[in-house]
Amino acid sequence: MRAGHHSMLSFAHTCAAGVHDIRSTALLTMAMMTSRDPALAINCNRLSKRYGAAVALQHFSLTVTANQTFGLVGMNGAGKTTLIKCLLDFSEADSGQIEIFGESSRLTSSRSRLAFLPERFNPPFYLTGKDFLRYMLRLQEVVYRDIDVERLFLALDLDLSALAKPVRAFSKGMTQKLGLAACLLSGKDLYILDEPTSGLDPKARALLKEQLRHARNEGKTTFFTSHALADVDELCDQMAVIHRGELRFAGTPEELRNRHSAASLEEAFLACIEDHSAAA
Repeated sequence: MRAGHHSMLSFAHTCAAGVHDIRSTALLTMAMMTSRDPALAINCNRLSKRYGAAVALQHFSLTVTANQTFGLVGMNGAGKTTLIKCLLDFSEADSGQIEIFGESSRLTSSRSRLAFLPERFNPPFYLTGKDFLRYMLRLQEVVYRDIDVERLFLALDLDLSALAKPVRAFSKGMTQKLGLAACLLSGKDLYILDEPTSGLDPKARALLKEQLRHARNEGKTTFFTSHALADVDELCDQMAVIHRGELRFAGTPEELRNRHSAASLEEAFLACIEDHSAAA
């Protein structure tokens, strides 16, 4: 699943804090007229998006409560990428609205409280790990502290020698851990992670889960996509199933299993996308 071919620029854009938004008076008025609910980290209301004749999102509505871990699952091409693009204002929906902590997603300021990691995360190959982290934290006006970086590297099983190495020497797993570290070091209120366990070995996956649990305990919200339904079952307070651009289910993993009398979340997911009458 791609989050755009310019993932580094996208990553910097969405993580940067203090960036001033320059929008028209009409857009500001529209944002003020929407129903704001800061208790919702994400509020998608009847989103629709087409690419020519292809329907990417169809009247898609979803809410993510703050201080929860939320998993979005769906087949390739189901609409996950388009939803994230609209959420981060990389792409404009044809109709519908999105709010982030009660603020229109069309406003740059709405993204000052989130950090984003794309699935295909490609930091500049010529930077060292330390250079990259310093750059990202400076964009977010967060002080680089050696003790914080060392703690998180240890928590993610990323060797401290990676700080001095150029990114071009990183393995896929090391690169993924660097991106995750940049997100978590930001201290943002909302983490949007696209396939965050991609490229991680079993130990690193387990350690990342611990970090996401810790983030939730600190009041953070995590919204992530995944094809690993076992991770969703283990981690998520709430989840959603998207299929052919439509919301097929929203609720707890247990509720999805119970709805389809399934022994596993995988079985429940398959039954959900095959059930043409399924509705959230």
